[in-house]
Amino acid sequence: MSNTRIVIALLLLLSGNHVKAQFNTVSCPGTRYKVTVENSTRTTNKAEATPESITSENEKSVPDKVSLSSTDTKKKEQVARYLSVCYPLSHIKINSPYGYRKDPFTGKRKFHNGIDLHARSSKVFAMMQGRVIAVGQDKVSGKYVTLRHGNFTVSYCHLSQISVSQGQDVLSGDVVGITGNTGRSTGEHLHITCKFNGNSIDPMLFLKLIEDTQQSCVAALTVL
Repeated sequence: MSNTRIVIALLLLLSGNHVKAQFNTVSCPGTRYKVTVENSTRTTNKAEATPESITSENEKSVPDKVSLSSTDTKKKEQVARYLSVCYPLSHIKINSPYGYRKDPFTGKRKFHNGIDLHARSSKVFAMMQGRVIAVGQDKVSGKYVTLRHGNFTVSYCHLSQISVSQGQDVLSGDVVGITGNTGRSTGEHLHITCKFNGNSIDPMLFLKLIEDTQQSCVAALTVL
């Protein structure tokens, strides 16, 4: 499966939800304010026409709404886009990446279908807007939460606590659980698995999307 195709699908998903995730939709006005300064109809002697008096008259003729420019809308859009994604933990440290590795239980080479993140009783956040499609507990994943984001699903495993219920809608940054050491685990950590149309993919694609999105928003805000 092409990573490019997956990234495009993620970007399309994000572009469809980024304003709705944290803010009411902001519509851009059809007309823009035009600043004009009209000469006063009052007769003024040349001696009275000082720079101070001219400035005072001009300032009165500028409408108060001029400050509500399209730049404010663009700033709100960038902030909303920044908040439309969220890292799953407040601190990201990868203990074990996606792919083949030495199984910690058997010592044999085995495919690791997710990533393991260092965690100690940490809050687990939804990475983007979605819906809880499963909560439960089994011998392998321990306590887990699975979210759906369009054609993507994300599971957070080995939790000690679950903070959401099946069918619940979540926004990016909502707490879905607390990390733990339940299930088949050698120590406390957060195991994340991701699927695209039912096929396993590297969760690093999500983390990279979050990084790129937030960095681009910060860069855009610095020039507005």
